[in-house]
Amino acid sequence: MTTEQDLRWAAILARDPKADGLFVYGVKTTGVYCRPSSASRLPRPENIEFFDTPAQAEAAGYRASKRAAGDQTQLAAQHAQLVADACRQIEHADTAPSLNTLASRAGLSPFHFHRVFKGVTGLTPKGYASAHRSRKVRQGLKGPHSVTDALYEAGFNSNSRFYESANQLLGMTPSDYKAGGTNNQILFAVGQCSLGAILVAQSARGVCAILLGDDPDKLVRDLQDQFPKANLVGADRRFEQLIAQVVGFIEAPALGLDLPLDLRGTAFQERVWQALREIPVGSTASYAQIAQRIGAPTSFRAVAQACGANSLAVAIPCHRVVRSNGDLSGYRWGVERKRQLLDREKDH
Repeated sequence: MTTEQDLRWAAILARDPKADGLFVYGVKTTGVYCRPSSASRLPRPENIEFFDTPAQAEAAGYRASKRAAGDQTQLAAQHAQLVADACRQIEHADTAPSLNTLASRAGLSPFHFHRVFKGVTGLTPKGYASAHRSRKVRQGLKGPHSVTDALYEAGFNSNSRFYESANQLLGMTPSDYKAGGTNNQILFAVGQCSLGAILVAQSARGVCAILLGDDPDKLVRDLQDQFPKANLVGADRRFEQLIAQVVGFIEAPALGLDLPLDLRGTAFQERVWQALREIPVGSTASYAQIAQRIGAPTSFRAVAQACGANSLAVAIPCHRVVRSNGDLSGYRWGVERKRQLLDREKDH
């Protein structure tokens, strides 16, 4: 065993409850996994393997022992309450509390608390605090307050700290965001493919929209709603090569699609979208599987909402996400288009 495995085995021998939540161990001869403090008969060292989480053990084919299943249910409820308390602490604080402060209040070590928090929310405590501030900034900039007031209200201690990350958070300067996208030029083109009308739009940062539908005019109106005061410019022939590339991928998925993207979502949404981009062509994943992949196994409903908020059809392949039983679920651009996309990808 390695040094870390030695420490984990020592925790099992001591049936140490402090190690619960840090790892579980699977028993190869029985096919079950247990917590370190389990009172079950101790297995031989060569018959066990370690996993950081129960989800990893289950993915490897192990099932929870009766005791572990009951303990996990109780532990999950405890963790959910601890994380809910920590989220409220973050949201109500003028300055984001440190990891040590949050962990101390929860009665856990910083390392353990960090893992628990990420497992419940899909974000690290720092990421959650950043997403909360970003959301407050967006809300503040839509109101009557000045840009400076919105920044300080959201918890940024100085303008310079916010402006360093403003382009990533908002996709534009705060003043332009407050003005609904004024001063931002977005090129777009509308074409036709076998799925109907398609609109592709590009900002200075990358492709910011790929929309599908039946009515080309409605797609343009949808783009205007997304960027109400941006300067929308009908693209030239050079840009039309980009839309041809997207259409080519729709018709022949084996070609692949590698485009610079202008992603504009919350931290959680962008984690989901990144996981979607990692699903291979011709494969599918369930909402629950995506939730597990981003470290938030209970957040499958939020995963579905993030799929629905995706405005980059095929580039972020939310059509590859299905129900756990394999059935097709809702799709922003229609279930029939989703079916056609999946059928083509399977053929290729």
